[in-house]
Amino acid sequence: MKISIITVVYNRNKTIKRAILSIKEQIYNNIELIIIDGGSKDGTIDNIKKLLEENDTFISESDSGIYDALNKGIALATGEIIAFLHSDDIYFNDKVLTTVSDGFADKNIDIVYGDVHFFHPKNPFKIIRKYKSDNLSIKNLAWGKMPAHPAIFMKREIYNEVGLFNTDYIIAADYEFLCRALKSRPLKTLYLPQVLVKMQLGGKSTQGLKNTILLNKEVMKAIKNNGIYTNIFMLLSKYPSKILQFLKK
Repeated sequence: MKISIITVVYNRNKTIKRAILSIKEQIYNNIELIIIDGGSKDGTIDNIKKLLEENDTFISESDSGIYDALNKGIALATGEIIAFLHSDDIYFNDKVLTTVSDGFADKNIDIVYGDVHFFHPKNPFKIIRKYKSDNLSIKNLAWGKMPAHPAIFMKREIYNEVGLFNTDYIIAADYEFLCRALKSRPLKTLYLPQVLVKMQLGGKSTQGLKNTILLNKEVMKAIKNNGIYTNIFMLLSKYPSKILQFLKK
């Protein structure tokens, strides 16, 4: 099956080549690469064009944020499976997409997901945090727990059924989408107990106290708007385990 990988980028000339190459180096041979650039001004576009191949899709235009850009990518995707690799991140090894494809061998599987490692911004080999994904379920979403977004691979038909990312959210539209998807109908998921993606530490949702507060407000809104019960104490209870992820690196 074809796997569509969507990468959105804006002014990331120092990391975009690394991200694209980690896709190009996959041994899986049915990949659709879609790159959505927000109108970069720092040489990012030149770096992208040097790596483009005939079947790749690339657009560069202004957008209203990351989720608007992701929605553009989803609209262009033709693969049976859709995933996202952000411009600062890389796949763990060259067999990731092969492993994911094997996970979809059971035609009833809707979502395959795994773990991620966070690395130091100046050194992809220096692991700062190890993130083990919790079971993707309505119960865990109510407690503020979800798999890392780049380690989630989902059938395109789910987007066809429940829609795109809600761009009213600044940080947690991916969280809201999972709430909406899991509430829409029973979905069969498969957890792969292995690292699929290495993420650069310092993403928008982890950039300081202000963004942490905004994230939790949006997660609370996402959960409640989809008819799932939660409260602030449930959401905050996940933070001790997050601290342990740094200590156990």
